Amino acid sequence: MTIRRARTGDVRAIRSIVDSYAADRILLAKDLVTLYEDVPDFRVAVTAAGEVIGCGAVHVMWEDIAEVRTLAVMPSHRGAGVGSALLDELLRTASELGVTRVACLTFEVDFFARHGFTPAEDVDVAPEVFIQMVRSSDEGIAEFLDLERVRPNTLGNARMIRHLSQ
Repeated sequence: MTIRRARTGDVRAIRSIVDSYAADRILLAKDLVTLYEDVPDFRVAVTAAGEVIGCGAVHVMWEDIAEVRTLAVMPSHRGAGVGSALLDELLRTASELGVTRVACLTFEVDFFARHGFTPAEDVDVAPEVFIQMVRSSDEGIAEFLDLERVRPNTLGNARMIRHLSQ
């Protein structure tokens, strides 16, 4: 297995992985156009035969904070370290981008805790940053900020955060 940047040719495989969890409301379903727009944010896990077996994205929300999004592994490959390898790569990418904190909304609290994430009850951004972030049309940012229009949290998952060393 290798981890690499996603390509437009991977989008349908990413959508298939996402759809396998969306029916159970573990992940939000995503339109193809959204996935194509987000290709630069994604990394994929690929078998030696070229099959995409996992995906994940890191999305910058502000100067010092990014979010891990859509981290998922084909059900047939869960428990084999694919998710950990993807998350490690997403954290490296976040660090290279210069952010110092990485957030996530997840049901997999134990998994993220093993990777240094801790529960985050409150949004820790300066008021002037909050004013700017609230202007975003991105629903993920709205959930991160815990805005009234997305309460209760769309899926009911937990907010977690990890501080990166620079």
